[in-house]
Amino acid sequence: MALNTEEKAQIVKKFALHEGDTGSPEVQVALLSKQIEELSEHLKIHKKDNHSRRGLLQMVGKRRRLLQYLKDNEEERYNTLAKKLKL
Repeated sequence: MALNTEEKAQIVKKFALHEGDTGSPEVQVALLSKQIEELSEHLKIHKKDNHSRRGLLQMVGKRRRLLQYLKDNEEERYNTLAKKLKL
């Protein structure tokens, strides 16, 4: 379920604004999107795993708040991120 180091590094490299950037909203949203995607697949198989479902809902909420922050403050960055992630 958790992202391995290589996957995480690739996502960070793809969405980073500058070298060493791991905390920008774009990187955080991209990482959350990947985790949400993997956890959704897990929950399709394990329908009664309510603990993981709660974690999924928390991740979705966090991603939504980060996207809203970007939309309110940097709409152009929000639009490019939404296109890249196909949201």
